[in-house]
Amino acid sequence: MKAVVQVGYGSADVLEFKEIEKPAPGDGEVLVRVLAASLAAGDYFGMRGVPFPIRMFVGFPKPKKDYVVGADLAGRVEAVGNNVTRFKPGDEVFGECSRACADYTCAAEDKLVHKPHYLTFEQAAAVPTSALTALQALRDHGKAQPGQKVLINGASGGVGTFAVQIAKVLGAEVTGVCSTGNVDTIRSLGADHVIDYTREDFTQGEQRYDLILDNAASHSFAEYRRVLEPGGTLMPNSGHTGMGYVFKAFLLSLFVRRQARPFVSTPNQDDLITLKKLVEAGRVTPVIDRTYPLRETAEAFRYLDQGHAQGKVVIVAEKGE
Repeated sequence: MKAVVQVGYGSADVLEFKEIEKPAPGDGEVLVRVLAASLAAGDYFGMRGVPFPIRMFVGFPKPKKDYVVGADLAGRVEAVGNNVTRFKPGDEVFGECSRACADYTCAAEDKLVHKPHYLTFEQAAAVPTSALTALQALRDHGKAQPGQKVLINGASGGVGTFAVQIAKVLGAEVTGVCSTGNVDTIRSLGADHVIDYTREDFTQGEQRYDLILDNAASHSFAEYRRVLEPGGTLMPNSGHTGMGYVFKAFLLSLFVRRQARPFVSTPNQDDLITLKKLVEAGRVTPVIDRTYPLRETAEAFRYLDQGHAQGKVVIVAEKGE
């Protein structure tokens, strides 16, 4: 089968489109014909090998043999391993796994759910990591409540576009911060207020917020706390920021009451089902910036490297495969 294999650490030049062996599902696993995969911050950091601890998962001193990139997928079940009861061949599924940028991959049964029928495979693949991060950040770590004022900094990215919508689902009054070209999109997602950061610095305004989800690390922690309500919370999203930012946020969380600790989202079937229901109800819609065929995955990473993606970048199966 064809797959995108990482052969070193660095720029997208370390990614190769090549033939490797097709996997077989183990106990509790599902073999999926991957029809779409989306890229997340973890994929980018894994390609760079920074922060250094990520190499514990990718490989040290170089990536593991035939290390395939990608963690979010949508596709069709090809076969199931022993003890799998939720899925059968032919089922359309989406969720999280490893080695998603390939013709086929294996995923744990409890990391997949059935794909909503009216979503395309591309839309379904855009959901898992970014939407789970937004849901868990706002609901579980930030404790967002109805009526609270919530600000999403970096509202136009993969996590941000989901966060705007999920904050509205949780009953918050939502302000999204983005660049000029993304204002209409963020407003269309339900944001009550949209701030164009090229024209206005929200940390210098008079509005105060109960919760700030920071996907951009574009201000100092002191500036963020200036616009928090007493008892408000600054929630750093470690998946979209540098290691220095993450370390400082962790240290501050030990001493500053309004500073929440950085977190890593935890994939689980219950939250995927929650997201599926929100999508089916029309309350959450994936935003896709661009799609690339599997053989052009390196180009997709180069585009992400520019830092201007609106929503998700999705990899689609090769035509005719």
